[in-house]
Amino acid sequence: MIFTDTHTHLYLEEFDQDRREVIEKASGAGVRYMLLPNIDSTSISTMLALADEFPANCFPMMGLHPTSVKENFREELAIVENQLQNRRFYGIGECGIDLYWDKTFAKEQEVVFRHHIELALSYNLPLIVHIRESFNEVIRILRDANKPDLRGIFHCFSGSPEQAKQAAGLGFSLGLGGVITFKNNKMQETLKHVGMEHLVLETDAPFLAPMPYRGKRNDPSYIPLIAEKVAEIKGISVEEVARATTENARKLFRFDD
Repeated sequence: MIFTDTHTHLYLEEFDQDRREVIEKASGAGVRYMLLPNIDSTSISTMLALADEFPANCFPMMGLHPTSVKENFREELAIVENQLQNRRFYGIGECGIDLYWDKTFAKEQEVVFRHHIELALSYNLPLIVHIRESFNEVIRILRDANKPDLRGIFHCFSGSPEQAKQAAGLGFSLGLGGVITFKNNKMQETLKHVGMEHLVLETDAPFLAPMPYRGKRNDPSYIPLIAEKVAEIKGISVEEVARATTENARKLFRFDD
């Protein structure tokens, strides 16, 4: 089986002591492909160093995380654009709207998100969308953009069947992470109404580890645990989940090209 982790921050300091071992552990668990969403200008160098060290496994993306949108967002966007002009990236993000932590820069977040949409279209890359406490705002902005060629992932999706339908209707996949394994998670019911063609797997490592590791450091080797839960809910084999979600990721990111 070949798995893909479509969202992992392996370049963060939480992995400084054992990054190579973590990647080897993931590979041993069948997780061959790992997509690296950027956070802001402070994370670029370590992210790219990791991608350069493991070019067959780790694929970098470029963007500005909504919680990093501050007064200097225009300077940060200029750095993002410069990076995109100088090497290959596999997606635009992590970007989007976050209204959970701080709403101080909510208007600026929207400006930045709209800019990322234009970058995704310009470079023909998938958009990795952060939607924490902001699903309706994100849907509104994507509909305003009215770009049928836009594609991407709603990262860490945990919404209702109706919200899943809205996201899929805009051409976006749903990123399923460790939260799906949590007891009484409403996404387990939603998942019954979503076709496998709309799903990808992700960890968001080092955050949001699945059961039984909840509260501990997450890493890509836990992707099979997420796949097992999806298989259980959908009534299919883990092999089928691995095949479908990796194929969906290949179509989105084109990392085999």
